[in-house]
Amino acid sequence: MRKILIASLLTLTITTPVVAHEHIRPGLWEITTRSDLLALVPHIPSEQMQQLSTIANRYGLKLPAIENGAATSKVCITEEMAKQEIPTYFHENRSGCAVKNATHTGNRYQLDLVCSNQHFQGDGFAQGSFTSPESFVGNTEFDSTIGGNPVHASAETSGRWIGEHCTAVNPLQ
Repeated sequence: MRKILIASLLTLTITTPVVAHEHIRPGLWEITTRSDLLALVPHIPSEQMQQLSTIANRYGLKLPAIENGAATSKVCITEEMAKQEIPTYFHENRSGCAVKNATHTGNRYQLDLVCSNQHFQGDGFAQGSFTSPESFVGNTEFDSTIGGNPVHASAETSGRWIGEHCTAVNPLQ
């Protein structure tokens, strides 16, 4: 059961969507994801959390800080990234997920996620909206199979622009 929980947490942290608005501000963003699965993190032994961190590192990801049922991370959005209508850099290549059927109308977005790698397989749906060029809210539903066991995960995500300079965080590549 702990392996399922660890893989589920990894799924949530690497499939959390951020989709650009035509007026999104480049710079440093803080992304917060809340879910019931993340609330279980305090019950995971430290050696298993280290395993989770190792798996995330294999994908070039740093496991975000997880506290009080929320994962919080900082992400640098470059000028080029901000110009993309629907960026896929948060999903494809790093997590083994592909973005399908992505649409963007005004400040609203929605997309399908299809993930297949050695740790999990599954698909999901993400939607949300930019409430301003400096903030967004959204949610994700994801059904996966981890170690032959079905797992459903849902998450609420919010993001806020912190500042123009990304001195503390390297941009995603």
